[in-house]
Amino acid sequence: MQIKNPADGSLLRDVPADAGEAVGHKATAARMAQPEWARRGFAKRAACLEKFAVLLVERREALAQTLTCETGKPISQARNELKGLSERLEFFLRETPAELATETVATRDTGTEEQIRLEPLGVVANISAWNYPYFVGANVFVPALLTGNAVLYKPSEYATLTGLAIAELLGDAGVPANVFSTLVGGGDTGRALLEQPIDGMFFTGSYATGSKIAEALANRMMRVQLELGGKDPAYVCDDVDPVAAAAALADGAFYNTGQSCCAVERIYVHERVWQPFIDAFVATVQGFSLGDPLKDDTYIGPLARRELALADLAAQVKDALDKGARVLTGGQRVDRPGFYFQPTVIVDVDHKMQVMSQESFGPIIGLMQVRSDDEAMQLMADTEYGLTAAVFSSDKARAEGILSELDVGTAYWNCCDRVSPRLPWSGRRHSGMGCTLSSYGISTFLKPKAWHLRGPS
Repeated sequence: MQIKNPADGSLLRDVPADAGEAVGHKATAARMAQPEWARRGFAKRAACLEKFAVLLVERREALAQTLTCETGKPISQARNELKGLSERLEFFLRETPAELATETVATRDTGTEEQIRLEPLGVVANISAWNYPYFVGANVFVPALLTGNAVLYKPSEYATLTGLAIAELLGDAGVPANVFSTLVGGGDTGRALLEQPIDGMFFTGSYATGSKIAEALANRMMRVQLELGGKDPAYVCDDVDPVAAAAALADGAFYNTGQSCCAVERIYVHERVWQPFIDAFVATVQGFSLGDPLKDDTYIGPLARRELALADLAAQVKDALDKGARVLTGGQRVDRPGFYFQPTVIVDVDHKMQVMSQESFGPIIGLMQVRSDDEAMQLMADTEYGLTAAVFSSDKARAEGILSELDVGTAYWNCCDRVSPRLPWSGRRHSGMGCTLSSYGISTFLKPKAWHLRGPS
């Protein structure tokens, strides 16, 4: 595999990919190594992950540079991702013991003790994402390792060097190489991984790929968790400061160059605040600095998916214009080396347009004027996805009333594009199944065993 920099197309490194035979060998080695890792006990496993957390801090700048060079994530945002990972690691280390604890169940039969003990799934496969490789990856491999599982980790081909860096950190922290094994490659490597005798599959990516994984594993009777895409809506009510709401939502839509799972992808604005909101929103977007992602002041970087992403965004703009929409700013590829697309704001849109119905995953947003909460609610619900939804209002009850009617995994009031380790991260419908984070994101890597314990009579 050739790893190239999306900012200028330069070659970063050649990396050998894992073919089917190599994937099989690594899966076999993981199967053999997992029981001993589980027998170590939580304290020894946690010591490795604590050391991993220390190494992340010590090597943060070099890791951020690697992440930026291979994905195009602006360097300040790469540093933020690594810094934010510390809180998640602290959460998992603190909360996992409670999830592992044996539960004694009361029984009327005084001669028999009943217990529930939790065991690791075994060998967990993790096909991870490129947009937040530390966050998304650690949401899976950290609790999986802490609960005694072995992990077969396939980073996205767009974040290969970061995936290898993660493996190096874990190895230096004391996690055996066969307990956390990295598989390098693209689709062929992923397909080979699905053929292995794994005990769980945890995937983050598109609905199209996720549905194929679900179909391929449907008859395997294993734990399958899919964190997929979204077309996340936000509604701006008529009782808010439109300038403040515009600043928050512009950041929610364009942070990480719009390549976030929970990025705001469509905005509905009450007609009473439409014009001041639009004016403030466009001004904010036009103020975003686009350029070299290694510069501290860059906010918009190149697209990680290169030509594929550029083509998708250009097609959405053309489709909207052909159907009567207007572009207020941006709308095309940037005339410079690298894979850049202008931050784009489109109005006069409707749900017949791709920009309002299909996932964009880039620096583009459609905004639509509405007359009432009911109209906004109906439009927000008009999607096959169900990841997040946001309402900006000075009235909490009003916002909660709207959000409670929407079939989404995460609801935001006066905020957006936010993830907490204390809360479950999950999607509905085409946004996936299962969840990471919170206590639910720990217990998903465990399976219960019922114990009936009766001493000799």
